[in-house]
Amino acid sequence: MGASLSSGGGSRSGRRGRSYRKMSDINVTPFVDVMLVLLIVFMVTAPLLTSGVPVDLPKSEAKQIADEDNKPLEISVMKDGKIFIGETEVERDRLIPLLSSMTNNDPDRRIFIRGDQGLPYGDVMDVIGSVNKAGFRKVALISNPSK
Repeated sequence: MGASLSSGGGSRSGRRGRSYRKMSDINVTPFVDVMLVLLIVFMVTAPLLTSGVPVDLPKSEAKQIADEDNKPLEISVMKDGKIFIGETEVERDRLIPLLSSMTNNDPDRRIFIRGDQGLPYGDVMDVIGSVNKAGFRKVALISNPSK
């Protein structure tokens, strides 16, 4: 007998007591997932960016050299006297022939020498002298900046 009449401004869908609101929160889970993946990628690639073999370099007040088009060759002299070109160990008597072949006998090719700070001065000077005697003019010593 009676009709049910709605008394004003509610929802016209016929549902009583329930109102749905749009979700206004930002879902940060995908953002966190992407950031964690990037973090892992950087953590894996960071150790690969170091050059050559680990050498305990002395401190210096010199400025860093800007990188140019041709990358310099790095010669590392370890504390035990072993010599490396890049990451390849080289015998002392094979150093100059190998340098000449790697640089195509270009006397203007830059060569960086990294000597361990615990190494006697004479051992580093022997390497510099050999490189100089082979005709390479652009030879530099590498050190860590002092703080």
